[in-house]
Amino acid sequence: MKKTIFKVLIPVMVLVLLIYGITKADNQIGKDTVITRIMLQALENWHYNQIKLDDTLSQKAFNLYLKKIDPSKRFLLKSDIEQLQEYQNKIDDELQTGKYGLLDEAAAILKKRIEKVQSFYQDLLKRPFDFSQDETLELNSDKRDYCASEAEQKEYWRKTLKYRALLYYLTLENEANGKSKPGPKSPAFKPELEAQAREKLSRSLKREFQMLLSKDNADRLEQYLNAVAGSIDPHTSYFLPEQAEDLESDLSGTLEGIGAVLEADEEYIKVNEIVPGSAAWRQGELKAGDLIMKVGQGAEEPLDISFMPLDEVVKHIRGKKGTEVRLTVKKPDGRILTIPITRDVVVIEEAYAKAAIIANEQLQKKFGYIYLPSFYHDFKSAKGRSAAADVRNQLQKLKAEKVDGVILDLRNNFGGLLDDAVAMSGLFIKNGPIVQVKTGAGHIEVLNDPDPDIVYNGPLVVLINSFSASASEILAAALQDYGRAIIIGGTSSYGKGTVQVITDLDRFLGREFSVLKPIGSLKLTIQKYYRINGGSTQSKGVLSDIPLPDLNEHLTREKDLDHALAWDTISPTYYRRWTAGPSNLKEIKNKSAKRTKANPSFKLIAENVKRVKNQQENTSQSLKLVEVSNEQARLKEAAERLKNYAAERSYLKVAVLNGDSGYAKESSRLEKLKEWQKEVAADPYLDEAMFVLGDVINQ
Repeated sequence: MKKTIFKVLIPVMVLVLLIYGITKADNQIGKDTVITRIMLQALENWHYNQIKLDDTLSQKAFNLYLKKIDPSKRFLLKSDIEQLQEYQNKIDDELQTGKYGLLDEAAAILKKRIEKVQSFYQDLLKRPFDFSQDETLELNSDKRDYCASEAEQKEYWRKTLKYRALLYYLTLENEANGKSKPGPKSPAFKPELEAQAREKLSRSLKREFQMLLSKDNADRLEQYLNAVAGSIDPHTSYFLPEQAEDLESDLSGTLEGIGAVLEADEEYIKVNEIVPGSAAWRQGELKAGDLIMKVGQGAEEPLDISFMPLDEVVKHIRGKKGTEVRLTVKKPDGRILTIPITRDVVVIEEAYAKAAIIANEQLQKKFGYIYLPSFYHDFKSAKGRSAAADVRNQLQKLKAEKVDGVILDLRNNFGGLLDDAVAMSGLFIKNGPIVQVKTGAGHIEVLNDPDPDIVYNGPLVVLINSFSASASEILAAALQDYGRAIIIGGTSSYGKGTVQVITDLDRFLGREFSVLKPIGSLKLTIQKYYRINGGSTQSKGVLSDIPLPDLNEHLTREKDLDHALAWDTISPTYYRRWTAGPSNLKEIKNKSAKRTKANPSFKLIAENVKRVKNQQENTSQSLKLVEVSNEQARLKEAAERLKNYAAERSYLKVAVLNGDSGYAKESSRLEKLKEWQKEVAADPYLDEAMFVLGDVINQ
């Protein structure tokens, strides 16, 4: 890992010289131009793709910029887009000259349109909405064009306001009925609740439009530069100074909050990841893929965060340890519910690897189970814990217990330190290459397991799902390529096979421009991971040997992101496959497929995935109260049915490894450990993994 870091530092020196040359040449240059030139030279020198400023990049950036300034096509008209089209091939030229014609003209047009909508939305809210009319609203902006006229725009806004008011109405109705979640419709329509809904919406819109009209030049430049960065790959981005400070705090773990990684998603804020050990992780209801619609502080009236900038939403979600935040979210299946979370710091002990012994009375076997929610490594202490060391310790204990096979669970593990993935792979093989790392310049480094010691050499299954990413994918891919483990889970892992670095752009300012500090930070992609067989994990991910219905199959993966780097191959490196693996994997797959087809748990999961996908594809939203209310009730019932997919199996006896829980002897934590034991015994994926191990043993 040190070698890789050293290779990154060399272009940094070059970049400093380049930037100093720019600043020294022209002391009249403006701040926006300085930021732009520094970012461009960083991208040209560091980015994996070694970008070229040309019309192709300009067109991609242009389209992304339109999405950023008007994500739901609610302000700009067709005629505005036609007017701005003249810039679609000029962004590359503007970046080099420091003249921002698109930014300036788009800002002027957008301000005019926002003010126009502001002039009529209050009038629309003065009149009661008729929730009995049979009307629909298309929620997916990709399925709609920009409005052709102001009249068409006004009609679109009428429907949009009606839908938002309808959601407020349902919330008020449920509160009046003493419910926390939307249920069946009330016997009669309540005009007073409709009036309250419009009033609440009016207050929310007032804040929303104030924020829209308060955007300054820095905000507009950030959108512009991120359209350029995002056109290269989805993980490359520019951060304003205040955003950079938040990012630094997140990475250091100093902030108290709920522990969720968020991103902007058109109207609302999307949950990308739940941090293991965090308050949200321990509470359990907030999931990746949820859309946050409102944020409430304790018992206070929640704040509608529609179209609110991500950094502003984060400020409302964060808070002191022990305080409560209430998130109104829209689940991927369409359910709307409120989730209370008590803010807290991340309890790292709860993110440590845990191990158990599962006695399977049906198979007359006992198996070792290791749950790894994240890769972690404490560098602050010489005796600090690491994921690789903990898994090594657990494998040794399981081996001493003479287990018949081991299951390594990497589901929902978003990755972490590369070194730990390499070291952990080495626990199961004698020695050899684990992963290849390629720079944009074409340099390939092979990372090897240098340790000939094999900690565990018995039957092995690795569990993955669509949220197994990065280091998890490296580990799963290496064990699959060696033939050392059978990979079981969703159709594939997440597919993130790239490496990013974050750099403070202030470091590249010449002394004569130090007055401009701070200018923000840049995150950019510098490397790509490749398997030892030559294939990339990027976009494609790791394909399961035995695919099972995945609860998260309908959620976004790397391949679904705009301008994600493509899957490709390089030359494989030499490695020796494991010779003691299953003799007939095809037969094992066929047996598993038969069991899965007959398993009621997987039937429920498959039905849910199909239902949610249909829900996501049918984005035309009814504006009829009875239909929306009843639909919420149906979704709630379906979600309740899905809970039955996890059913405790009496033939499984789960025992946590003695002294290996990572928990102190506090009663609350011991109680959580007992709950975890129950979850293990009820998990159909674990159950199937054991049957697969049984088939391997009996071959």
